[in-house]
Amino acid sequence: MRSAVGTPAVGGLGVLVVLVVGSACVEPGPGPWSRVASFGDPRPGLTADELQRFEEGKALFDRVFAPEEGLGPLFNENQCSACHTDPAPGGTGEQLVRKATRLLDDTCDLLEHRGGENLRSRVTSAGAEFGTVPDSVPGEATHVGSFDVPFLFGLGAAEAVSESALRDLADPEDLDGDGISGRLGRTPDGRVGRFGRKADVATLRDFTVSALLNEMGLTTPERAQERGTNGGGLAPGADPAPDPEVQAETVDLITDYVRFLGVPPAATAAGGLRESGARSFTEVGCAGCHVPELPVGPAGRPALVYSDFLVHDLGDGLGGSVCGPAAGPNEFRTAPLIGLSANRTFLHDGRARSLEEAIGFHGGEASRAGAAFQGLSPLDRAALLAFLRSL
Repeated sequence: MRSAVGTPAVGGLGVLVVLVVGSACVEPGPGPWSRVASFGDPRPGLTADELQRFEEGKALFDRVFAPEEGLGPLFNENQCSACHTDPAPGGTGEQLVRKATRLLDDTCDLLEHRGGENLRSRVTSAGAEFGTVPDSVPGEATHVGSFDVPFLFGLGAAEAVSESALRDLADPEDLDGDGISGRLGRTPDGRVGRFGRKADVATLRDFTVSALLNEMGLTTPERAQERGTNGGGLAPGADPAPDPEVQAETVDLITDYVRFLGVPPAATAAGGLRESGARSFTEVGCAGCHVPELPVGPAGRPALVYSDFLVHDLGDGLGGSVCGPAAGPNEFRTAPLIGLSANRTFLHDGRARSLEEAIGFHGGEASRAGAAFQGLSPLDRAALLAFLRSL
């Protein structure tokens, strides 16, 4: 079931999605998923205990970890907010994550045993003393991809979208003929994924555990095995901290901080063009994948996401990236557009320097929407871009 304009949808979720796609500028009223005043604010309605966990988690998110606490010996940065820093903690940064995979027919080898899930570029002094060197691209890799730092604002809503809602949005065979055939992402162990550029991460806690290990070399109870260069062993003394280096409560607090980050504020659209731009956003078909709102939580309250969290083929123009457990080199999860007003570069690897350039790279399932955007009048095209800049 898809929700593209002119395509009928059935069932309760279909009705909701059609309503929100048809009115992209109508936003949720007061509640946990309404926009906050400033980037990095906690979402409304948290309890006193949740606010305390938010603050404690933020302190850990901003903490600079030392090698004696487990940093490294291979790492990229020494604190979460070194990457997620702009325009506030939880935002983006200038760093790029490099990954390497091997594509064999229709099978994707993530090269985890060779460090392919994150090629780390730095080594602690103790690690270097005992012969540890940065990761390099494994010789068996067929694809290498770079990924920019994603916004974390409002991702608690994404986690609260039910799997059944995602399944209702998916249309892998394009049965409705709208040219969009979104599929569920998958984790390496087969769970439904919704985070990560390839929709290969299932939960925010999984995201936190992976980031701690891959970006900072911090082991956790879930991933307590440190790895050396390209998955090899470590010499005694290269990593002085005992494993696991980070306890479960630390992981939980950082995860709750991310979970409780609010939906960021909207910017003002130039010349009051937001409403007409929102209409064009829907009419050209952008909302077929960048679904403005989805129902979250047991009550099914609408939350702003501007994504369906599905995997789509975006064509050869964005091809050449790594594969994923349920995604080919040309396939990516629909990027949430919340907070787009604060972006300086666009697309998964930051290759586009403007929104118009980013739209131009969209092919494959987005070809119809891209062509429709180019066919707009100059005024309508400007209005749509102004609407996007307001998000």
